[in-house]
Amino acid sequence: MISRIPLAAIVGPTATGKSEIALRVASRLGAEIVSVDSAQVYRGMDIGTAKLPPEKRVAPDGTPIPHHLIDIVDPDQPFSVAQYQKLARKAIEDIHRRGKLPLLVGGTGLYFQAVVDPYVFPPMPGDPRLRQHLEREAEEKGNRYLYDKLKEVDPVSAQKIHPQDRKRIIRALEVYYLTGQPISRALELRRLMVSPYRLVAVALTMPRNLLYRRIEERVDKMIEEGLVEEVKRLMERYDPRLPAMQALGYKEIGAYLRGEMDLKAAIARLKRNTKRFAKRQFTWFRRDPRLRWWEVDPERIDEISQEIAQYIAGQLGLRIE
Repeated sequence: MISRIPLAAIVGPTATGKSEIALRVASRLGAEIVSVDSAQVYRGMDIGTAKLPPEKRVAPDGTPIPHHLIDIVDPDQPFSVAQYQKLARKAIEDIHRRGKLPLLVGGTGLYFQAVVDPYVFPPMPGDPRLRQHLEREAEEKGNRYLYDKLKEVDPVSAQKIHPQDRKRIIRALEVYYLTGQPISRALELRRLMVSPYRLVAVALTMPRNLLYRRIEERVDKMIEEGLVEEVKRLMERYDPRLPAMQALGYKEIGAYLRGEMDLKAAIARLKRNTKRFAKRQFTWFRRDPRLRWWEVDPERIDEISQEIAQYIAGQLGLRIE
């Protein structure tokens, strides 16, 4: 029998306390954290992604907790879920080889699934001229126009892609036009094999009114910490149309800096979009029956962390430090 690598995970919507709880759990289990966040991979995107600074990536007693797959590419470098999968699996193997427990932490559902499930990402053809044509159509007729096209040729992918996610809509159409096959069939092929991991995964939740209040407070804190200045610095270096610059927080503040709305309206839009994003994260993770859900009470973080650590340890046969 092939021995599978033990792997733990703490996932869930934004602002549920994943980072804080993960540090405590990692400390108790002797784990290293592998980030599952599609925005934290970018250098210089710190405040808007709620990225823990290096000095705060420590256990309650001050012991450093190694973090992986944070700050690995610049915002103008292409980065795909297939690249993330490859890097994450290598990090997991390295952590396991050192006798530590790999702990996935984050809220990007597709990244999580790409790592823990036996997905194969075959090379997809590309055509810059076709992509430019689709970009022009989106600029002239709107994202919804392309989205309606996608619904006609690949309704399965259309159900999984937000109508305003221009990058993924164009990519799906590009693959269809070049191969004659929907990307939903061509991109994510499951190998007829078991996962290489012995997974124990926890998902965090909290009452919606509390979560929404925390989201609003988090956005206000980001503004106080200099989110506007961070986005301004990035816009001076990078094209605002880059996929990285369309990330939550950067898109809304970017619109303010371009004079498309005032700051108050941009902040209100960011709060609204973050709440919608959290709702989509709930929907994504709720589909996964492997997740053990934990309701978070911010007044009981240490107690909840201990409960989660004990649960993971019990499932994997580990000792708690």
